[in-house]
Amino acid sequence: MTELDWHAERGDIEGLAQLGREPADGIDLVAVRGYRLGRVRAQMERLGVDALIVSDPVNIRYATGARNMQVFSMRNAPSSYLLLTAQRSILFEFTGCLHLAAGLETIDEVRPARIASFVAAGQHIVDVDRAWAADMAAELTRLVGPKPTVGLERLNAGVAIALAAAGVRVVDAQHALELARSVKSAEELACVTASLRATEIGVAALREAIRPGLTEAQLWSVLHASVIAQNGDYIETRLLSAGSRTNPWFQETSDNVIGPDELIALDTDVVGCHGYYSDFSRTFHSGPGAPTREQRELYRLAREQVGHNISILRPHMSFRDYAREAWDIPEEFYVNRYYLSAHGCGMTGEYPYLYHHGDFPTAGYDGEIVPGMTICVESYIGREGGHEGVKLEEQVLITPTGVEVLSRFPFEDALLNG
Repeated sequence: MTELDWHAERGDIEGLAQLGREPADGIDLVAVRGYRLGRVRAQMERLGVDALIVSDPVNIRYATGARNMQVFSMRNAPSSYLLLTAQRSILFEFTGCLHLAAGLETIDEVRPARIASFVAAGQHIVDVDRAWAADMAAELTRLVGPKPTVGLERLNAGVAIALAAAGVRVVDAQHALELARSVKSAEELACVTASLRATEIGVAALREAIRPGLTEAQLWSVLHASVIAQNGDYIETRLLSAGSRTNPWFQETSDNVIGPDELIALDTDVVGCHGYYSDFSRTFHSGPGAPTREQRELYRLAREQVGHNISILRPHMSFRDYAREAWDIPEEFYVNRYYLSAHGCGMTGEYPYLYHHGDFPTAGYDGEIVPGMTICVESYIGREGGHEGVKLEEQVLITPTGVEVLSRFPFEDALLNG
């Protein structure tokens, strides 16, 4: 048993916090980048895609390791983009940022980005899009030949129209990228573990800070401060709520004041160390009294759902079989169920989505759970019209022989056994 396991098994939050995350210098980031770029190119070849034009900053980072103003770039898709073929990797970078990718062996060339948003180009945006598409079509022809098939991500709508008019067959880049990201290497898993351990330290600090009288935002900021101090990137959502704001779920963190003996539900959603997603959920009790029977019952059912659904996961299981074998949500909690039963997890939430069996006929799709996938198993239990709810979630690895739970933050004894 490792020291981390020892602390986690005993619910020793102070010990977890003191343990610290694994040192970054123990991870071969060159191997991580090489594996990821190889995965993308393998999927491109399998799907018959000659090139990708990648604009999502998470996918640019996945394919190359290049990182630049992640949240800004999500909102301003034309600010940087990656042209990727079987042989070449050209990063078109935001004004003044060409130096940021220096030394990355995954990038052959860095050029200034030329496409623009409406804010930057105003009424000239149509001409800018057409000129960009003509230049890009010529570059694609030079690199991969005439009439290429190109996977495109989120750029201006005019770009896709102009590329198609220039003889480029435009397809969706998501197919290749999501399949590439879904299976992790051993070195990637070291990044995942580092991100989880750092986030667990932040959640431990948040748990220790809980007291009636704090606002939700004040409590949530404890996690945020810890994540940033440990060189994590950002928190993707604001999912911490207390008391009646825990039911229904997805009420964002607010200035609501936490009252005595309330439930406090948290979904971490941390893009942490090395850009990897740390995604587990816990529900706490604010004290100073003991949890009520109702609070304990909600918690017990959520823990049962997560435990059951982890227990059925196995390598080479179909998505359909997972839905069929998953925990039956009691009718009184079904309306407020979490929208997924489980989902893939890497640098963000990703492929696959695994649906409840009741939702599978309309929302589900089939596929195979394979070794190397990291999966987040979800539960939200709250009665329709009820006062409170419980959110729990665990992050696990699919191994060649079964499942390994990666998230180690302890559950609440007072809510399980009180």
